[in-house]
Amino acid sequence: MENFEFYSPTQFVFGKDTENRAGELLKKYGAHKVLVVYGGKSAKESGLLDRVLDSLKKEGIEYFTLGGIKPNPRTDKVYEGIDIVRDNNIDFILPVGGGSVIDTAKAIAIGSNLEGDFWDLYTKKEDYEINPLPIGTVLTISAAGSEGSDSTVIQSLDGIKRGYHSDKVRPKFSIMNPELTETLPPYQTAAGIADMMAHILERYMTPSEDVLLTDELSEALLRTVLEEAPKVIENPNDYQARANIMWASTLAHNNLVGVGKVQDWTSHHLEHELSGLYDVTHGAGLAVIMPAVMEYIYKSDVPRFARLANKVFGIEMNEDNPEETAKQGIEAFRKFLKSIGMPLNFKDINAKVEDIPIMLESLGGDNIKEGAIQALDKDDIEAIYKLAANYSY
Repeated sequence: MENFEFYSPTQFVFGKDTENRAGELLKKYGAHKVLVVYGGKSAKESGLLDRVLDSLKKEGIEYFTLGGIKPNPRTDKVYEGIDIVRDNNIDFILPVGGGSVIDTAKAIAIGSNLEGDFWDLYTKKEDYEINPLPIGTVLTISAAGSEGSDSTVIQSLDGIKRGYHSDKVRPKFSIMNPELTETLPPYQTAAGIADMMAHILERYMTPSEDVLLTDELSEALLRTVLEEAPKVIENPNDYQARANIMWASTLAHNNLVGVGKVQDWTSHHLEHELSGLYDVTHGAGLAVIMPAVMEYIYKSDVPRFARLANKVFGIEMNEDNPEETAKQGIEAFRKFLKSIGMPLNFKDINAKVEDIPIMLESLGGDNIKEGAIQALDKDDIEAIYKLAANYSY
């Protein structure tokens, strides 16, 4: 196990009707003027936004709103939010939505107190010291884990998608009512499931040794998702299944299962190019890319992939040929993704093989360096994209 620091200060308020406590929690954390950030029509039409705003009014908290945040959130909304914050001396940000809304709120929180351009942080052009405004969240989608994570991902208007990490952007509190996820379309629910599984697996695919505890925790989370996912696809109103998936999503990305490990985020980096170029749903892009990454690298650590197949997907261990077990586990993963309605190749997401050079260049061209279990260069990444493009089922 590697040395580590683990910091998870977020207060999680979980259960039915908890969105009505938004004002109470904002007051607890010293908010006076709040920017409420949300997505499209659903927050309004469902009455959720009104319930949240009413709770602010009851506590005498002044608020401003910023709506229209889209999936794969863009820089323009971040800049718009920063202007609202600065013009009105806002001291707290409250996103009401899923990962895209929360990531936008985090970027606004960072940029509002920054002398330079927040985007320079994301593109690593500059390394400013940040002093972000505090944020809370009202979560509506189980997927990104941004309600408890140190990360935020934003996309420029020309399709460049980049992330930023800092413990300073972890929310002060997160309100989590599983009922709020019951109206999601099945595709969005499934894409969220793929995303949270990727968050676990990219921590699981490690060269670090003697990490039994985090391996066991990861496997338990994955088994839970595998068991509960079909239930919510079949019955969107299954509260208990929704609850288990929502909490699994948080634990998948608050780094509990990543401590003490070298982690491998190849799949996310490669997927960001797909969603940046084609505006594909992030989880759907991961469903295409992640099995291809696993297929390409599994021979570098057959025992780990065979363990995954056995412990998570229930594949009987072939002691004489563990490589066969590992391969069967990867195919079992693909079969599961297909069963919940996720895409598995480029054709399924309208991506093009001829665009692979564009994605490679965006990732760094000849200077690409990815991988943890296996070091990957430009040629390796090209091969992975082609595996994903050409997978047949």
